[in-house]
Amino acid sequence: MGLPVSQRKNVQYKAGKRRRLPDVPGISLERRWWAEDAVVCGIDEVGRGAWAGPVTYAAVVLPSGRRMYKLRDSKMLDPVRRKQLSERILGFALDVSVGHASNTEIDRVGMSAAMRLAARRAVDGLSVRPDVCLLDGLWDFLEGYGTHNQRVAGGDSRSASIAAASIVAKVWRDRLMTQACPSFPAYGFSSNKGYPSPGHQASLAVKGPCPLHRLTWRPVAACRAAGAS
Repeated sequence: MGLPVSQRKNVQYKAGKRRRLPDVPGISLERRWWAEDAVVCGIDEVGRGAWAGPVTYAAVVLPSGRRMYKLRDSKMLDPVRRKQLSERILGFALDVSVGHASNTEIDRVGMSAAMRLAARRAVDGLSVRPDVCLLDGLWDFLEGYGTHNQRVAGGDSRSASIAAASIVAKVWRDRLMTQACPSFPAYGFSSNKGYPSPGHQASLAVKGPCPLHRLTWRPVAACRAAGAS
């Protein structure tokens, strides 16, 4: 059974009207800039809403004029398909880079600044400097970076470059959290990836936070305070 319309990632509401986004992201946004010989980079993040682990951005530069088929927003794919597509993207793209901001950096500077930091690290890691960055969402997290930044609402469903970035970011961050699980087995990071699943919340309430938790997150801070009292 499908998700209710209000919960579908590829349904957007604007001025009270429902707009269905394409299931398969295209390259029309990229073509506009490719026509001007611009290097176009798609950027997307994962991990913003987690209680543990980093926030992660991926930057992907696809080859001009070429389309990679079967791309989807990462949230519409199962883990096996995401991994397969991530490997294809690494072979197809001109360049791919991933940037992280750790949980301790998030605690120190706040989420907005940490997202800027991770995004810049991702773009800095590219071997080619992009002329245009297609950003998922309505916030310009690369403002002042020196590139032309185009914000794209529902970008991971509309732009192949952003969709590719969403897949790479998700696979890389999931791998980091799975690798961390043996060190902190009580929290189930291999399955919840640091997000507040019921099991994760229950373990946090009993054991308190581990070194991967974001201590400034209110629920995490509350568990930490309860454990200290």
